[in-house]
Amino acid sequence: MRHFQFSISNFQFFRRRVGGLALWMFFLAVNFAGATPADNLFAQGIKAYQAGQFPEATTAFQKSAQTQPAVGTLVNLGLAEWQRGHAGAAILAWEKARWLDPFDARAEANLKFARAVAQVDEPPLKWFETASTWLPPNAWVWLAGASLWLAVGTLVLPGIFRRRKADWQRMLAALALGIFLFSLTANFGVVSRAQIGLVVERNATLRLTPTQTAEVILTLTAGEPARKLRTRGNYFFIRTASAAGWIEQKSFGEIAR
Repeated sequence: MRHFQFSISNFQFFRRRVGGLALWMFFLAVNFAGATPADNLFAQGIKAYQAGQFPEATTAFQKSAQTQPAVGTLVNLGLAEWQRGHAGAAILAWEKARWLDPFDARAEANLKFARAVAQVDEPPLKWFETASTWLPPNAWVWLAGASLWLAVGTLVLPGIFRRRKADWQRMLAALALGIFLFSLTANFGVVSRAQIGLVVERNATLRLTPTQTAEVILTLTAGEPARKLRTRGNYFFIRTASAAGWIEQKSFGEIAR
């Protein structure tokens, strides 16, 4: 488990380093009890960041997140990428953090700041995708299962015990069934939202066909959102707010991966 400490000297250091980003969102010092490989990598990232070695910090945070995905790791990865001038990669890291925990205020604050600076929009969501952001993705699966069993149990158990169903049991069953149906919709929103990604490289090109020699439709901005529709070779076919075409996989990052 990771334990974090905050001090005035840490605060002043990050104030000088970060500037406009929200200052209260940082993980600054780490103490370990039963440290895991992900914890050790996280500690390396913190030390590298404090030393101003942002490429090394990025590598450590990336490896830590791959070993054990965690909101704090992804928030710090975004900060390291931002310091390197990689706005698209930073926004992607914070979106990944928000995917794991939609209530994380640090990721939310950083995203608002970064998008304002980079002049890119949030991914447009359909109503059921918006509903799916109200809870973490896995929570919708559990909620659907629990509400279904509650509805079935409330309707079936009185008959098994040869008792008449009370009005409150019918109301509870109806409520549970309604929650189950809404959870199915939200789960569909999670699956649909998983196709959303971001352009992570500056001046990435959107091409007419999945080849290097294909006609360039337009040049994309780092951090610009799009939906991945299909894959061919080393290219994704994506749809942005203004066009659709092929982009190299290295230039595009998926939020849910």
